[in-house]
Amino acid sequence: MATLFTLQDVRTCQQEVRKSRFLAAAGPVSGEAAAKAFIAQHSDPRANHNCWAWRVGQQYRFNDDGEPGGTAGKPILQAIDGQSLDGVAVVVTRWFGGILLGSGGLIRAYGGTAASCLRAVPKVPLIATVEATITAGFADLALVQARLAALPAVQVLSQDYMATGGRLVVTIPDAEVDAVCRMMTDLTSGRAVISLPA
Repeated sequence: MATLFTLQDVRTCQQEVRKSRFLAAAGPVSGEAAAKAFIAQHSDPRANHNCWAWRVGQQYRFNDDGEPGGTAGKPILQAIDGQSLDGVAVVVTRWFGGILLGSGGLIRAYGGTAASCLRAVPKVPLIATVEATITAGFADLALVQARLAALPAVQVLSQDYMATGGRLVVTIPDAEVDAVCRMMTDLTSGRAVISLPA
């Protein structure tokens, strides 16, 4: 499976096509609500069109905002997908310059402005992770916590304490699950219990 990327931050990019001005804003989003908020924040109500697209995993949406069907939102989505991006929203705003561009011209203008903007933003690889629960007695807990803290790819999401020890919920990159489980087992001589999703 190809590595997917998201954007490090929000960027804008502008170009003029036959007297129409196109301004793209691209940024990372975590879900549908964040994408809608991004679109609302980066749309200009005084412009002729605010066309947009976003993708988060298998969810995606696009909108032509009054341009002929398939000439704006879909090319923006194709620019996102064409650069192996996920968790990304793009708004391309157009101020009409008086010259009609035709369907092909609109597709090139919207898709091209979005693609240029996306190329300008630093990318961050998206790494698939597994959420695991590690339960350890008090005798092993400090050592388990210290060893997990030394692994930059492993994130501790929560810690709970019980009468006998602690329970940590962590995320582990897919590629490191076996190694981390083996390390926890070796470290605690098998006393730590690691629960992975079925």
